[in-house]
Amino acid sequence: MLTKNQSKRILRLNKKKFRTQEQMFVTEGIKVTQEFLDAGYELVEVFSTDLGYAQYSHAFVHISENELSSISTLKTPNKVLSIFRIPLPKPLDDSNLILALDDLNNPGNLGTIIRLCDWFGIRDLVCSPATVDCYNPKVVQSAMGSHTRVNITYSALEPLLSSSSNAMGTFMQGDSIYATSLPNSGVLVLGNEANGISENLNSFLDTKLTIPKFGPFKKTESLNVANAASIILSEWRRQSIEK
Repeated sequence: MLTKNQSKRILRLNKKKFRTQEQMFVTEGIKVTQEFLDAGYELVEVFSTDLGYAQYSHAFVHISENELSSISTLKTPNKVLSIFRIPLPKPLDDSNLILALDDLNNPGNLGTIIRLCDWFGIRDLVCSPATVDCYNPKVVQSAMGSHTRVNITYSALEPLLSSSSNAMGTFMQGDSIYATSLPNSGVLVLGNEANGISENLNSFLDTKLTIPKFGPFKKTESLNVANAASIILSEWRRQSIEK
């Protein structure tokens, strides 16, 4: 049975302030929760209508569907909601491509980019401090468990870029990604949804890249940042295979 204190604690974790204080985050649904369990994340509590989760006896709380609905952020809750402890980030691997995000605001975009990193084999994702929290419930749901295979770090981007021999950024005007030899290692920066890459980062970039427009009118203002990430990472991976 769900207690008032448990309900309050879960709902508090929907806010970044309390996730930071408690160093915990929430997962919802069978698939997402199982990804974190399989990856060995520290389970704090698991609330479920399914008695199968009773195997986690130290953390299991059996609840009703109404109780699950009262603590869920989903329109259609899926049997389980869990609390995990946030792990410490691992050291960056500069022998591979590192993706960096400059002040992204949209949780859905960040979740999709985490999945893209997982898909294309990007181990390290570095987010500027102002980028949306990767443990925001919407990000966790959108990433669908890919957090467990991508090392996500929050840090100022200037030191990272200044120490990289291949610092690249994406712009509306720049060198075509299809005509540029993309390095196997380095740092690739994607900018804010509305404003692009911050001006203070420009001096740290060795290469400015763009996805060229192919339509006959070329009047499309911009690409969604997650769509742009998928195109660029696909081309980077294609080139790395062919080298």
